[in-house]
Parts: sequence; C-alpha cells; structure tokens
Amino acid sequence: MKNYLNFESDIKNLEDELDKLKDPYNQSGLSEVDTQKISQIQNELDEKLKMVYANLDPWQTTMVARHEDRPKSKFFIDNLFEDFIPLSGDRFYGEDLSVLCGFAKFNGLSVLVIGQEKGEDLDSRIKRNFGMMRPEGYRKTIRLMQLADKFNIPIISFIDTPGAYPGVGAEERGQAEAIAKSIECCMKLKVPTIAIVIGEGGSGGAIALASSNKVLMLENAIYSVISPEGCATILWRDPKKTLEAATAMKLTSKELFSLKIVDEIIEEPTGGAHRDREKILENMRFSIEKNLNEFEKLSPEEVINHRKNKFLKIGRGGGFSSQSDESSGLSLKENHMSIIFKKFLNNRKIIIGSIITIIGIITLIYSL
Repeated sequence: MKNYLNFESDIKNLEDELDKLKDPYNQSGLSEVDTQKISQIQNELDEKLKMVYANLDPWQTTMVARHEDRPKSKFFIDNLFEDFIPLSGDRFYGEDLSVLCGFAKFNGLSVLVIGQEKGEDLDSRIKRNFGMMRPEGYRKTIRLMQLADKFNIPIISFIDTPGAYPGVGAEERGQAEAIAKSIECCMKLKVPTIAIVIGEGGSGGAIALASSNKVLMLENAIYSVISPEGCATILWRDPKKTLEAATAMKLTSKELFSLKIVDEIIEEPTGGAHRDREKILENMRFSIEKNLNEFEKLSPEEVINHRKNKFLKIGRGGGFSSQSDESSGLSLKENHMSIIFKKFLNNRKIIIGSIITIIGIITLIYSL
C-alpha cells in the first residue's frame, strides 16, 4: 500500500485510476485493457509529479524528507556496499541500535560506514528509537572513527535523525558531552570523511556525524538546527506555523547549497527517492565515488586543512561576515594587552635601548 502526503491528492487519484485501467479484472468484470487511455493517464501523472515536486515549499519538503517510505540508511548500506561487517558497543555502557556502524567495501575500497537508522515499520522504529541516538551511540561512532583513522580508512556517514535523544537517561549519561566529543573527533580525523543527509538532519544529533570534508544532501532532505514545529512553538507560540518556520530556517538543500553549508545536492527521482529506489542508488553511488576520488592524492595534513577551512569559510562573504579570506587555523580574538605585548616583543631591541638611554640620562642629571 502506497502512502501519500496531504499535497499529493491529485497524484493519488491519477495512480488509482491507472491501477484500475491496468487491471482487466475490475469491478465491471473481465474487460479489455485500454492501452491508449493508460498512456494518456501515465503522461498526466508524470506531468503532475513534475509540477508538484518542482514547486514544493519548505514545509512540504520537510514532509517528503520524513516520508515513511523514504529509503533509510540500512537500505543504502545493504545496496551500495559489499562485505559489510557490523560492529557494536561503545565499551563504556552498551549498544545503541539507532546507529549502524561497520567496515565494508565500496568499489573495492575499505571504508567505515555509519548510518543513523529510523526503521521501516512501527516495531523497527521503536527498536531504533526513531533514529535518535543516545550517548552510547555517539561514543560507539567515536571509537570506530578513531579505529578507521588509525588504519587510514575513509569514513562515509548517512545522516537521518530528528535530533539526539533528549531523555533523562541520555542526559544523565552525558549526551551533550558525547555530541561535543564526536564533533571534536570528526574535526581531528586525518582520513577523508563524507556525510550524506538522506532525510532529516536534526540539530546537534546530525552535526555530530556531519562535521566532514564533504557534506552532501539528497534533493528533498532537510538540515536544520531545530524542527519547524519546535521553531514555530518558540518564535510564534504556535506549532501550526510550520510553513513560516521552515521558510525562515532555510533548511532545504537548495538554500543550504546557496549558503555553502552543503557541498553537493544529489538529485532524486521525480516524486521523491521512494518512487525509484534504483535511480537514487545510481545517483548516490556516482556521487560517493566522485567525492572519494577528490581526496585520493591528498596527504593527511591536507585532508585536515580542507575540512577545517571548509567550516571556517561558512558564512564569510555570504551575509554573516564580510571577512572572506581563508584562515589557516582556529584562533581566539586577541585582547588589547596581548596585542601590546606582541608589539613589545617585536620591537624589544628599540624599546630596551630607549629605556637604557633614558636611565643613563637620568643618572647623569642626578650625578651633576
């Protein structure tokens, strides 16, 4: 049974009509299949899909990103990689089933694969905690990222989460610290890292794994600091103002690409990734291969600098800051005293000479 979103009613009607025409055993009994009518309805359906999905507003895009039939991380791991070996546990507390981790082969190349997994049905969604990671999940990914770094193995992460799990137990076990440590680990890695937002990229729960050399997004995915419902509740005290919130947050792939927060948009089939899984696999495979090849000849130091400069450049010259030059490192703003001290060190010979001369003059005056 297909699942439709509230703006897809016309699409549903056309597909229902098409299914009836293709079934010779309809309610009227046995009849001939009208191929001409089928072709006409199919053309109408294709045009309607193109028109609707070419004009999605940010809230409609959010609904597509959350579509229950949308391909999840497990689907991509099972179909894009070979010899996947799942690894579990953080070696501190336990296992977190909301994130899949393991080593695999991609076109013969060893890679570490990480995937936030929401689940496909109610039972699996409860088991996977709806893709909301706990501290042990982030500590598991840190452990495996450090292992991959040790053996010079690239890392590919699939991002699909409404956010990190905010439960009492998670907070007691250090959720914020685990997220911060995960971001720190990602930024220090000497191996190429690629993060792909395939559905929802929610807040710190996503950035903890998306602090990568390349951040890619599926065309109808979203990536934001908070959900539109949460933003609407805070700003307007009205959770129904989701369209206004989603528009203000600039959470779609096109908006984030224009802001240079994401590096590439992976095209989806017309009507969303769930309508043609083979096509989205083909597009995903091509994009991963292309981006991995970019780092093939870079040294570990160049990989780290690439990642660091990528994040330092976000917002510069694009409206947030007028500074557009690349910084070679992260540094704190200097205060006035440190600037004076540095000037003193740079001109210490002149200053010391001047002090000695002044002391000599004063001594000479007093001796007279």
